[in-house]
Amino acid sequence: EVQLVESGGGLVQAGGSLRLSCVASGSPFDDFIVGWFRQAPGKERQGVSEMSGWGASIYYADSVKGRFTISNNEGLTTVYLQMNSLQPEDTAVYYCAVAETYYNESYYTSRPYEWTYWGQGTQVTVSS
Repeated sequence: EVQLVESGGGLVQAGGSLRLSCVASGSPFDDFIVGWFRQAPGKERQGVSEMSGWGASIYYADSVKGRFTISNNEGLTTVYLQMNSLQPEDTAVYYCAVAETYYNESYYTSRPYEWTYWGQGTQVTVSS
């Protein structure tokens, strides 16, 4: 089983940046699809980005493309989400997630309820 722990959230002004981290225990990311989704109060879960463990496939939701970057460390135990040019609409709890089956580059971003494992989330609040 995979355990995921996110960190790095916080309060930032519009236009600012944050870097989220997600540490995995139990299994390294190289065997999984990894990604991020977010959920704002009263709203549905929204896919943000995903990456195959070996880094060959990366996908971003249109709402974050060009502003967010997903990456991982060399040991494939930590995944990051660099978030730049943050806007108030980016305010949400951000979750790191993994899945075991690859379908296509955007499968889990468009189906954020199909991730297999996810962490407890980290709050990101962007003030205007």
